[in-house]
Amino acid sequence: MSLHINKTLIIGLGLIGGSLAKALRLNRQCGLVMGYDRDYEEAAKGLRNGVIDQAAESLVDAVAEADLIVLAVPVKAMERVLIDIAPFIKPDALLTDVGSTKANVVAAAQRVFQRLPSGFVPGHPIAGSEKSGVDAADAALFQQHKVILTPLAESSSGAVTVLTRMWQSTGAEVLLMEVEKHDEVLAATSHLPHILAFSLVDTLAQEQGKNTDIFRYAAGGFRDFTRIAGSDPTMWHDICLANKEALLGQLDLFSSGLTNLRQAIESGDSESMLGIFTRARAAREHFSRILSGTAYSQDMSNQQVTFRAQPGGSVQGKFRVPGDKSISHRSIMLGSLADGVTEVTGFLEGEDSLATLQAFRDMGVVIEGPVDGNVTIYGVGLHGLQAPPGPLYVGNSGTSMRLLSGLLAAQAFDTELTGDASLTKRPMGRVADPLRLMGAEIETAENGRPPLKIKGGKALQGIHYDMPMASAQVKSCLLLAGLYADGQTSVTEPAPTRDHTERMLSGFGYPVQQEGATAAVRSGGKLSATRIDVPADISSATFFMVAAAIAPGSDLTLEHVGINPTRIGVINILRLMGADLQLLNEREVGGEPVADIRIRYTPLKGIHIPEDQVPLAIDEFPALFIAAACAEGTTVVTGAEELRVKESDRIQSMVDGLQTLGIDIQGTPDGAIIQGGTLGGGVVESHDDHRIAMSFCVAALRATDTITINECANVATSFPAFVELAQQAGIKVEKEEG
Repeated sequence: MSLHINKTLIIGLGLIGGSLAKALRLNRQCGLVMGYDRDYEEAAKGLRNGVIDQAAESLVDAVAEADLIVLAVPVKAMERVLIDIAPFIKPDALLTDVGSTKANVVAAAQRVFQRLPSGFVPGHPIAGSEKSGVDAADAALFQQHKVILTPLAESSSGAVTVLTRMWQSTGAEVLLMEVEKHDEVLAATSHLPHILAFSLVDTLAQEQGKNTDIFRYAAGGFRDFTRIAGSDPTMWHDICLANKEALLGQLDLFSSGLTNLRQAIESGDSESMLGIFTRARAAREHFSRILSGTAYSQDMSNQQVTFRAQPGGSVQGKFRVPGDKSISHRSIMLGSLADGVTEVTGFLEGEDSLATLQAFRDMGVVIEGPVDGNVTIYGVGLHGLQAPPGPLYVGNSGTSMRLLSGLLAAQAFDTELTGDASLTKRPMGRVADPLRLMGAEIETAENGRPPLKIKGGKALQGIHYDMPMASAQVKSCLLLAGLYADGQTSVTEPAPTRDHTERMLSGFGYPVQQEGATAAVRSGGKLSATRIDVPADISSATFFMVAAAIAPGSDLTLEHVGINPTRIGVINILRLMGADLQLLNEREVGGEPVADIRIRYTPLKGIHIPEDQVPLAIDEFPALFIAAACAEGTTVVTGAEELRVKESDRIQSMVDGLQTLGIDIQGTPDGAIIQGGTLGGGVVESHDDHRIAMSFCVAALRATDTITINECANVATSFPAFVELAQQAGIKVEKEEG
């Protein structure tokens, strides 16, 4: 699609300017490409090499003709060039630049133009090479690289749109950022590493008598790090002057960190050294996940992942699903607050659990791993957390946000809890309101939704709280706040909910009083480090349990599954529906009961699900809806209004999806009425809800045609390898990205 630009002028035909010119000349999105360089021979060479269509001899004449002007000159030269061209720019022409600092370019433009033109949009392509000059021009230089545009108040939306499309036509990803933010970010991520590389090489090169050996025997790490010291010295001199304030700030931060590391090495402070190195490695791995598009710090709902499940098949085999998410969350939280070193095995390496882990790293806790489900936590004690450097981002994890709010309400420092677009829609007033009764100061967005801003330094008072709705997250939040509150904090639940927090507190040696439906703690105790073996997650196992229950010929054994009494609603409900389900090798591991679950196909029958089982299976209902759709007769679900405020309105999501597949289902305020029938094919929306997405994959086992499930990126929050394990078991599903 043409951008309606007849003539483009690139001023400065170095690596960046020449590469942009060559890319635009090849894709023909910006009309005739003219090139100007103060060394005309460079422009003439660009013409001979096919980089530009026309070599401009007169800068003034070329500017007067151009619809789009790109300043690809050194930062220091920007103002001089603007002075020369300003009187000759057409009123409706677009103007941009490629400088790696923006505030000084904008300041120069303000001095030259007085009133900035609406067509001016500063820009910065983050791409480069050790080569320079027009001979190095590479039309592919910007492919899969980022370009930052920094629109000004005066910039027209049309100019921003055209320049965005121009850069996108070269294969670049375009981001918008404020000028000040750009300079601050680039000072940390680009400018600081470059000047450190220059400084390191310069320092080592001056070591008399040693420099030859240093460089002769330098390992790959030294070569990789110092490669960027081969960049243009004049350009980096200019950048240091242009971005002086932001760069000095980053240098001060780095110097402080280096001083801390030196002190740790000098004093033999092993824990401090390990903390620095483990945090750095985790940050580097996290950075790699960002680049691959799989990091929890991204809004997963912005990623396009589709599941396509083919009809038929059965499930067979014996395997273990990933670790229990609820226990994984709590192992990090309580291990961080314990005295001593806690070792965790079976940790779930899903995005939700990793969000909790990263939050505690951000609060100064040294955590090694996870590696193959193994995590080592160097606890800081109940009062050892430190203020995080910024908001704590917990992605899609409601558990992280609700439980953390209880812990953070009693800390001495302010915190902010944020999440992705899906989490931002979920109600947090249910934890904020009772925490306020305890004396916490918490600010939420409209209607009690995230982000949560928690004021530090508040003295909490123990309360008794009768929960209006059964919720393990609310109960756990208040019990964790009770670890710090004056007196006793007790919570009474209207129906049993998972008790992992109470069990794990006891496992860490913290006394918990339990009497009937009430759990209580008093402040003043301490947590002592322990070992935790996280059992397989019954919520993840549920998808395969239902798969085996509905698909003829299935015989499946799921190993080491947690069968906590507060979580076995799905087992009880499937048995009531007639499922052939056996618990084998029952045992207790780390205070949690586990078993191997064998389930074989037998026809299911519709039932009225007992309401006392609903809280014990609240996360498993999307899959149970699929079981009901495949059962003979009618299944009635009541008392499940909690499903409407999960990652999606799970009642409505399942009703819409099953109706699309031809099932007679009617939603009610607190559940649904489902008539068993024949599942067809179709396109189903998961609404960024991991459990909805996985449930409809299972449905394909009994479908007559292909089921396509949209918006499946969030499956990574709880079950990263779901598709691979489903394929191994016999479900014919493929994942499509893009």
